[in-house]
Amino acid sequence: MTTYVCPRCDVHSPASALTWCCPRCRGPWDLDFTSAPVPRESLASRSNSLWRYAEALPLATEYPHITLGEGRTPLVPLTDTVSAKLDFLMPTLSFKDRGAVMLAELARRLRPRSVLADSSGNAGTAVAAYCARAGLDCSVYVPEGTSPKKLEQIRAHGAHTVVVPGDREATARAARAAADEPGVFYASHVYNPHFLHGTKTYAYELWEDLGGRLPDTLVVPVGNGTLLLGVALAVEELYRHGLIDRRPALVAVQAEAVAPLAAAFHAGADELTGPPGPPSPVRPTLAEGIAIPAPPRAAQILRAVRASGGTFRTVTEDQIRAAQLDLARRGLYVEPTGVACWAAVRAAPERPGTTVVPLCGAGAKTGLAPTS
Repeated sequence: MTTYVCPRCDVHSPASALTWCCPRCRGPWDLDFTSAPVPRESLASRSNSLWRYAEALPLATEYPHITLGEGRTPLVPLTDTVSAKLDFLMPTLSFKDRGAVMLAELARRLRPRSVLADSSGNAGTAVAAYCARAGLDCSVYVPEGTSPKKLEQIRAHGAHTVVVPGDREATARAARAAADEPGVFYASHVYNPHFLHGTKTYAYELWEDLGGRLPDTLVVPVGNGTLLLGVALAVEELYRHGLIDRRPALVAVQAEAVAPLAAAFHAGADELTGPPGPPSPVRPTLAEGIAIPAPPRAAQILRAVRASGGTFRTVTEDQIRAAQLDLARRGLYVEPTGVACWAAVRAAPERPGTTVVPLCGAGAKTGLAPTS
């Protein structure tokens, strides 16, 4: 197995341990893992899941792997220059399957007493499903106000739900306290870097489907930044191995109501700005999945966007509603969080070249956004 490393403290820990964060700074881990080049010409004969990119994935050297056939989602045009990747067409109806399968595969090998996750819904449903596939006991901490459909889905997979009073940040604090108990594997889509190595397959699929290249711009929703950081990992790997000759710009999107990273980026800060102490309660937003006031990987996210030559955009609640209806009338029923990128593209001047937006979660999970 690979080794965890703290990007701040340079503390190391074996991935076989159940140490979910750096013991010195309590920050998230990175993974000491070096990918090999993926041979595009041989991919057609491989399994039709994200495990086809074995050279780029930790945990890929041991077979068989847990799988529900995740990945390989369609890419469809929205305009002459903008396409959408339909990541809501995953087994649990969100892009979080990309990372959840990696966490469940690691947990399957470690055989902890129990698996614990925290989520506003989609990551929890994905972890619950893949733990069910692996035969692992699972508990998911969710904030009050989580979509009843998402709660129903988590419970249907056999996971125990713990509903935490308060917002997403209160839920994360409760889960981290429970994660310190002996024998618990914290399947955190934020703290465990295996999740990011799963989400990076989003970019590998684009590279494969576009004939060995990437679009000029990748627009990505950002709350905790797990998709954006995975994409940034993939871009650097593909470039380092000579599989692409240029890096696309990363455009990060947040809801205007909860946009700490956008504020820090436009202020020129390397970390989150704002007064010291715990974050203020978040304003309500339709994009609940990215309403994260204090993402633990904030510095990494800001650095990745700047290094790509990209930027941050924010979208209003009205723009989110309009984007959801617009996509539905194009035949694509997507949850409000999942339409944030399309809302941003529609509201801003068109960028030169080609652009891809992810549609991250199915509308059936939440229904249509209510009108104001």
